Amino acid sequence: MSHRVLHRVLLKLTGESLCAPGGFGHDADALRSIAAEVASAAAHAQVAVVIGGGNIIRGGTLAESGLIERATADHMGMLGTIINGLALREALEHVGQPADCVAALEIPGVVRRFERRAALASLEAGRVVICAGGVGHPFFTTDTTAALRAAELGCDAVLKATKVDGVYSADPKKDASATRFDTLTFAEALERRLGVMDLTALAMCQSQGIGLVVFDFAASGNTARVVRGEPIGTLVTP
Repeated sequence: MSHRVLHRVLLKLTGESLCAPGGFGHDADALRSIAAEVASAAAHAQVAVVIGGGNIIRGGTLAESGLIERATADHMGMLGTIINGLALREALEHVGQPADCVAALEIPGVVRRFERRAALASLEAGRVVICAGGVGHPFFTTDTTAALRAAELGCDAVLKATKVDGVYSADPKKDASATRFDTLTFAEALERRLGVMDLTALAMCQSQGIGLVVFDFAASGNTARVVRGEPIGTLVTP
């Protein structure tokens, strides 16, 4: 597999991308910027989105306190991703890009439950489909949610939006000798434990033959460049 034009993609965003650096909640300017970036990509490909909830709550971190059980903390995190999904939907529609927010946890009158055939119909109609609420069960990350939804929706690739321009041999902010990979296989990423995604997500992408592109989301227009097949970021292949 090489960089190629993509027809349908799953964009994985962090919750922190929706807030000001080092902050919490939602920043209007950040939302506008993300919406413009996603809408630009949606002009070239069908786009589904999975977004984390770290700007609101991190279930795993909360559970480490010992005060709240991990399952409950993860459910709280799922609700955080629904809040983010609703915010992104509104921001997208504000810039003229039709969007749906669906979730693994249905909240009547607020968000519908994810249903594969309905989501596919929305994608075919040109709507961005935001998949919130994780997988609906605790102990699974939003990386795994991204891999699962990408498989269910027949996506060509998972696009993982990050703050760096690809996958490095070490943290480039801490190690000046770190080198960037243009391409990797899933086996290499797993063997080197490069932290590209969690192991469950990597294994699912590998088994389903879904490529992964790790790229710098902050650079304006990068998402559209990736779906157009330009060699942006690091390509991880089955």
